[in-house]
Amino acid sequence: MTTETDQKKCGSSCLRPLAITIFGLLIISILIAMPFLVGEPNAEKIPDIVRFFGRFHPVVLHLPIGIFSLIMIQELLAMFTRYKPQPTIIPIFIGAASAVVAVLFGFFLYIGGGYEMGELLQDHLWGGIFFASAAVLTLIVKSWLLPLKFSTVLYRAMIFGSVGIMSYASHDGASITHGKDYLFEYAPDSLRKIQGYEPKNVKVGAPVKPLEEQIVYEDMVQPILNKRCVECHKESKSKGKFRMDSYELLVKGGNEGDGIVPGKALDSNIVYRCELPEVDDEHMPPESKTDIEDHELAVIKWWIDSGADPVKTVAQLDLTEEIRAAISKLDLSVDLVAGKSGSATPLADLPSDELLKAVSALAKDFPGGLTFESQVSSRLTFTAISLRNNLDDQLFSKLKSVIPSMVAMDLSSTAITDDSVKLLATAKDLRVLRLSETKISDAALDTLASLKNLEAINLYGTRVTDAGVEKLKSLTHLKRLYLWQTDVSEGMITKLKEALPELEIITGV
Repeated sequence: MTTETDQKKCGSSCLRPLAITIFGLLIISILIAMPFLVGEPNAEKIPDIVRFFGRFHPVVLHLPIGIFSLIMIQELLAMFTRYKPQPTIIPIFIGAASAVVAVLFGFFLYIGGGYEMGELLQDHLWGGIFFASAAVLTLIVKSWLLPLKFSTVLYRAMIFGSVGIMSYASHDGASITHGKDYLFEYAPDSLRKIQGYEPKNVKVGAPVKPLEEQIVYEDMVQPILNKRCVECHKESKSKGKFRMDSYELLVKGGNEGDGIVPGKALDSNIVYRCELPEVDDEHMPPESKTDIEDHELAVIKWWIDSGADPVKTVAQLDLTEEIRAAISKLDLSVDLVAGKSGSATPLADLPSDELLKAVSALAKDFPGGLTFESQVSSRLTFTAISLRNNLDDQLFSKLKSVIPSMVAMDLSSTAITDDSVKLLATAKDLRVLRLSETKISDAALDTLASLKNLEAINLYGTRVTDAGVEKLKSLTHLKRLYLWQTDVSEGMITKLKEALPELEIITGV
């Protein structure tokens, strides 16, 4: 209830909150009505200017998020300290206005097409609308509080409620863009459990398989697509109505026709798009994404030209040396360099509590890098795919405690040097090692020569020479050695083959 004095003080000053109220309620009505008035997205009928503004949604939405977060912090300080915020309507006005603009741009992006019409997308759409509506209602409440000096309890409740809705909508937006578990990927296991996700600290990988036993689609092609394409072609976001997260949907294609034409790679849409000039608007992946690498595209084309069978293994296809070299450069968590004669590691005892704790402690520094060889094995595999050049000698040294348990390591394209390789001297069970395109030299091969169980070594693109490689003649279990683009001579290769008759040496020639 307002007093008579309050009403007299209001006078003409109440015209502003009255105008804000009328205009604000009109905006809320429009926001809620938009999905019903427009109906289902139809990309063919949407002007380019609408799509243009829609692309700014990810940029604009950060403004209301920041403003409402700061306002909430300000109100919390006022509640629990002597801090008194200035009696102004400007911050909440900017926050509400930017929230409305963000929702409008998001709606333009929505009707522009390119997203699978699923429950998650609908939740995000209405979550954004409800947040903008709550922001406008909060502005209305604030506009009346200033001239009439009402209690701030209602205003604070509106602020906290708006932030709650904002958080919910933001979570859905991140899930649409990056996957459903994006926000909780690195969360503590206790929080992941509440959200229904599996524990992350101990990841169990599939047993290492020799190259010839790899299923080409499952173990090579789909991981490439996952890395390069699926972010924009999945259940919650299928640009061009084309999904690439399963074999059936890949073959089905989208608005542009079939995704692949078995036996004809050059006629397949996914290959055609990748081979367009990068300046072409139809080139895939788009300019904002990391382009597919030549060896990855070579593997996909080989698979399609071979019939695009979803279950055939490498041994069932015609494997050329060119494709073998391309496969060796793939960044996959399974062993792609071990020969057919390579034997699987015998099952070991379950990992000790000490090893489990060590792996768990390293999960933050090496996300997704450490995995156990199987559910009943204490042997570890390691891949630096998520780190690349960020993995240097200093960071690698953190793995020292678990190196003795390693059986396979992929250190390709990292910044490690001979100093890191010295730490591998304790990995007596190491069988597969990738050091391609690293800074190692002949000095590193002294350590490798001491690892008698090595079966496959990839030295592609390194500085090794005859003097260093000659030291590998003592590795009687060595089955495959990659020396492509190194300074090793034909004469040394001949000597190695004489010393190790069963050794296959790949030079790219």
